[in-house]
Amino acid sequence: MSSLKESGAEIPISPADHEFVVPKKSVKVPADMSVWEKSEAYFEYLGFILALNESVQGKAVNVECPQSPVIGNVIAMLNVFDNWITQIPPTDQPQRFGNKSFRIWYERLQQNGMDELHKVLPKELHRAVPEIIQYLNESFGNPTRIDYGTGHEMAFLMFLCCMFKIGAFRQDDKVAVVVKIFNRYLELVRRLQITYRMEPAGSHGVWSLDDYQFVPFIWGSAQLIGHPQLEPRHFVNPEIVEAHSKKYMFLGCIEFISKVKIGPFAEHSNQLWNVSAVSSWVKVNSGLIKMYKAEVLAKFPVIQHVLFGSLLSIKPASAHPVERVTRQDQPTKLPSPPHK
Repeated sequence: MSSLKESGAEIPISPADHEFVVPKKSVKVPADMSVWEKSEAYFEYLGFILALNESVQGKAVNVECPQSPVIGNVIAMLNVFDNWITQIPPTDQPQRFGNKSFRIWYERLQQNGMDELHKVLPKELHRAVPEIIQYLNESFGNPTRIDYGTGHEMAFLMFLCCMFKIGAFRQDDKVAVVVKIFNRYLELVRRLQITYRMEPAGSHGVWSLDDYQFVPFIWGSAQLIGHPQLEPRHFVNPEIVEAHSKKYMFLGCIEFISKVKIGPFAEHSNQLWNVSAVSSWVKVNSGLIKMYKAEVLAKFPVIQHVLFGSLLSIKPASAHPVERVTRQDQPTKLPSPPHK
C-alpha cells in the first residue's frame, strides 16, 4: 500500500464542519468481535499500519525525511511527558510490580494532556481535541492495574492515525511519524515500564513476541528489508544488536528485551528466537503482519478496550480495501529454528 488513500485517510476530513464525538467502547462481549472485524475502524487502522509499513521499508531511524511542524510539536509533547517521570520518582514500596507513583504520573497526564495537545495542533484543529485526546490518554498504560500492553500501543497508533485523518500530519510525514514520533514514544513507554515496574498487560509470556510491544517489530522488520549485511539470523548476536540498535527499531527492541530479561534468549523470548530462523526480512515482515492480525486484532481481551468515535468508527465498512494487501502465504506461526 503506497498511501493512506485506501485506508480512508488520504483526504483528511474538514475539521471546520465535521462533528467530532467523544469516543467510547463498543466491543462489550466476544460476539461483538465480528462487528469490529467488519468496521470502518478495523480497515482504517489496518490500512494505516500497512501504509506506514511500506513507507519505512529500507529506511533507518536516522534517515533524512520530510516532516511538517506538527511532527516536532508531538515530539516536544512526548518530551514533556518524559520530564514528568523525572519529577515523579517511584515510591519506596515492597511489591515487585506496579509502583504507585505511576498513578500520580497518569493523573498529571489526564489533567494536562488536553493543554499539551492544544499546543501541538494549529488552532483550526482544536475542535478535534476532545475526540483524539481519549486515544492519547489510553496510550501509556492502565493506572488501576499499573500495566502496559499491546492495547495501549494500539491506542497511540490510533491517535497517530487520527492525526492524519484531521490533516494535522501530511501525506509525506509517514516516514517521520514512524522513525521520529513512534520511536520517541517507544523510549518514553520503556522508561515508564522500568521506572514504575509496570506489569505486562495480558502477556502470553514466552509464547508472545514481547511482553509489551508488537508494532515496532513489524515496522522495524520493514526497515531492514533489503539491508546488504543484516539478515534475520543476525539479531540473536549481541554485538550486532549493540552496533545497530539506534538505527533499526527491531534491533532496539531486542536490545531492550536483553537488558530487562535474564537467562538464554531462546527461553525468555521463544517466538523471537523462532523469527531468527526465517530466511528474509520480507518473510519476517509479512509473517508478523499476519501474526498481529491473529494475536492482537482478533483478540477480545485487547479489542474490548478500543474506543470508537467519528474518526475511527464502529460502523460497517462499505468495502474491505486492505484484505488483498494482507493476504500472505506466510504462516502465522513462525518456524522453529535449526539452531539452539
